[in-house]
Amino acid sequence: MFTFLTIAKALTDENRARILMVLRDRELCVCQLTAFLDLAPSTTSRHLSILRQARLIESRKKGKWVYYALACPRESSPLVHAALDWIRRSLEDNPVILTDESRLKDILAREQDLCACMDDAAPDSFHSLEIHSLATADEEAAGSSGGRP
Repeated sequence: MFTFLTIAKALTDENRARILMVLRDRELCVCQLTAFLDLAPSTTSRHLSILRQARLIESRKKGKWVYYALACPRESSPLVHAALDWIRRSLEDNPVILTDESRLKDILAREQDLCACMDDAAPDSFHSLEIHSLATADEEAAGSSGGRP
C-alpha cells in the first residue's frame, strides 16, 4: 500500500509529470531540469526528491553534477513500471508536453553551442549559472514575467 500511495502522491503535481515526460528519452542534469522548469533550484530539488522516493526516477553523480533518468523498467517494481507507462501513454500528445519538448531541445542546443565555444573545457564545466541564463533568455525574449512558456 505504501508504494502505491507514494507513487500516487508523486503523480499529483504538473511539474513532476513534466519532469517524468522530459526524462522519458534522456538523462538530464539537475541544472538542466531547473532551467527547463524555470523554478528555483530548491523547488526543483523537492520535486526530484518526491519522484526518487516513489522510485520513478534514479540519479547518478558525476563529479559535482547529479543526473536524473527514469527508473530502469527491468529493475523497477511492476507498480513503478505501470505508472511510468501510464503517464507516457496519457501525456505523449498533450500540448504542454509537446511545447516542453520543443523548449528543451532549444535549451540543449544552446547548451551545446556554449560548450563548443569553450576552448579546452569539459562539456559539464559550464553548467551551474550558465544553464540558468538560458531559461532567463527565453523569458526575456518572450517578454514573460516567469513560469512556463
